[in-house]
Amino acid sequence: MQNLPTFVFVHGAFANSFSFAPLQAELALLGHRSVAVDLPGHGFEATFPTTYQAPQDLDALAAEPGSMKGVTLADNAARVIEVLERAKRNGPTVLVAHSRGGITATAVANARPELIDRIVYVSAWCPVDLDVSDYYAQPEMADVDAGAFAATLVGNPAELGLLRTNFRTADPAALAAFKRAFAADLTDDEFRTFLNTFQPDENLDVGTSADRAQATTWGRIPKTYVRLAADASIPLAMQDRMIREANALTPDNPFDVRTLEGSHLGWLVHPKPAAELLAHLAAD
Repeated sequence: MQNLPTFVFVHGAFANSFSFAPLQAELALLGHRSVAVDLPGHGFEATFPTTYQAPQDLDALAAEPGSMKGVTLADNAARVIEVLERAKRNGPTVLVAHSRGGITATAVANARPELIDRIVYVSAWCPVDLDVSDYYAQPEMADVDAGAFAATLVGNPAELGLLRTNFRTADPAALAAFKRAFAADLTDDEFRTFLNTFQPDENLDVGTSADRAQATTWGRIPKTYVRLAADASIPLAMQDRMIREANALTPDNPFDVRTLEGSHLGWLVHPKPAAELLAHLAAD
């Protein structure tokens, strides 16, 4: 096992390490070790107020404090670096990021490239030419349903110091918007099951221009971008744009590009193809 890499998984917004459990099971059955990181304020560090339970009290929830307040991108990067330092004692590491986790993975790679033998983005944000918040104003994001979260936002982010979403809503329109954005190819039961693994709070720090991919550090790590062909949250056009920008930044070390069918979350619910793809990368 010494020469096999350890896969280190970084989750996206409102998610946690639990979402990688089916994928980790498939990888284990293929003989690969892995660890999924809970970023600060996620997993068992998350805040689930009683006002978020049933019956809900949304007015009270809007004022409830949360452990996510004050968490920064630097905090997220430090958490992943600590895990990579421990994993590196066992051999090579492959850092795998999904969705918003790509921002953290990029920051980690900028800071400690020697800890990473390959970085893999699975339909994940890889900011190169723009800050992540500015990518949302680009033409490639024009078809993204910006209102998917709007109806379920709770409280004032500026006052709470975090972003809070009511994933336990029973509003049919809100649920339909979530499903279109993240899981159009899943059954309703699969979609609701995944939704129940989400936590209500996320931090507000998505980084600045200083956290974009840096050619001298991030740029020397072998890298793979796994496109999700039916992703409505980060559309294929935006995934391809980030690949082009990264390749222009490091033309001597371009992305190895792979493609999986399915939605933003589908690969985690039906993980066998993704596990086989990652195992193939490990063999290479």
